[in-house]
Formats: sequence, structure tokens, C-alpha cells
Amino acid sequence: MTALHPSRQPVEPDPAGRLEAGDANSVLGKVQRILEAFGPEDEALSLSELSRRSSLAKASVHRLAQELVRWGLLERRNGDYRLGMRLFEIGQRVPRQRILRDLARPFMEDLFQATNETVHLAVLDGLEVLYLEKVSGHGQVTRPSRVAGRMPLHCTATGKALLAFGPAALLDEVVAAPLARVTPRTVASPRLLAQELERVRECGYAAEFEQTRLGFMSVAVPLRGATGVTVAALSITAPSPRGGVERFAGLLTMVGRRVTRLLSVQDV
Repeated sequence: MTALHPSRQPVEPDPAGRLEAGDANSVLGKVQRILEAFGPEDEALSLSELSRRSSLAKASVHRLAQELVRWGLLERRNGDYRLGMRLFEIGQRVPRQRILRDLARPFMEDLFQATNETVHLAVLDGLEVLYLEKVSGHGQVTRPSRVAGRMPLHCTATGKALLAFGPAALLDEVVAAPLARVTPRTVASPRLLAQELERVRECGYAAEFEQTRLGFMSVAVPLRGATGVTVAALSITAPSPRGGVERFAGLLTMVGRRVTRLLSVQDV
């Protein structure tokens, strides 16, 4: 199972607001389309494939790609293009992400040691969950969860936590479009999703069973920043037979309080 990714489609105005229709054909808009053409599984793309995914002429892609290579944002090997290390270096400087990751990482390692299951730290980005950090062992959950990977809000435990404890307008935006059915068990009804989120608010944690991947379940809690606003979500993912909701929720709630206490003194 893979997450829906906009790079597989001809570029249209982004519902998450990252690409406005009027900016799509500006130089920066074209650069964004080229960089976002790379999906989570893509090691390298040919010029023709970059042109197809970005819906830009080959000549434009070639010219801009050469500039991006000079800047280190792209690398070229054997005639194909791949994302450059400069992007990674710049990404590491984003203050909010760095603070969140650095504060949460030791607690995530504690959770992994206590459960031997995969632990995720995720934030809201547009109308998707963006994974900032992941702690796991060999042979554990690899897809679709990866650092910098994305998933829909409505089917992940982290997404449900962010929805339940985020602004009401966020849910309105999510249900404005059809809810993608990632697995046969994904909640794709706005009414049922609203009922799920009400239960999440009542118990303080979110849980999903095989809504993102058959055979796996997840539990998540929100993390709040200095102003009390939810800034991230922390989760444990495990094979369904090993999943203990109450145990995972208890551990996450305890750790979540500690991380939230540390975040409350940071500018996050």
C-alpha cells in the first residue's frame, strides 16, 4: 500500500494550498513542480518522466534542472535526476521540525524499548500527515511510514489525533473532498469520521485498525506547544495481533505529557 501522491497526476492547484493556480507557471512554481515530481519510492527520474509528472515542456525542465543541479537541489547521474543533499541540509534547519524531533527522539526510543514496536512523530502539513521521525527495528513497519513520508489525515492514528485536537475548520476542509479508501477498513464517511473524532476527544487518544495497512494497527496522542495548540502527534504502530490499545495509550499518554511539558517552554 502506498500513499496517494500528487506527483503521479498532472499538476493542478494544490488543495493544501502549497501551489496556487496563479503561481503554477511562474519560475518558482515550475521549480516546485519539478521537485515535487519525485515520489517516496523514486531514486531517480529521467528528463522525460520529470516533464510528464510536472506537466512542463522538456526544454523548460531541462533548463531549470540544470540550475537546480548547480544549486545542489538536484543531482544528475547516468542521465537521470535525483533529489540533492542540499535539500536535506536545508530541511534540517527548519526550527519547528528540529525542535520537535530533538525533544521527542529520546522519548520515542524509550517507547520503542518498552514495546519493541514502531514509533512515529508526525505533524500536520496541509491536509496530510507528514512524518518527522521514526524509531523502529529491523523488519518492522516500512511502508507507508517513512521520515518525510505523507499519508491522509482521516485514516491514520496520528492524523485522527491532529484532526480531533486541531481547529474545527480543518475537519471541514478534509471532508470537503471524497475521503480516499486506503484499505477496505478505512473510514470513508464524513459522519463516521466525525463520530470517531468525538470518541478521540473523549478518551484523549486515537486508534485505527487496518485503516492504513491491512494487518496493522496504531494508537496516537496529540502533543501541544507553548500556547496549548496541538503541534504534532506521537504514535505506536504494531501488527494487529500484538496491538494492545490500552497499554499503548497509557505509555503514549505518559510520554506525551512529558514531551508537551518540554515543548511548553519552547517557541513551538
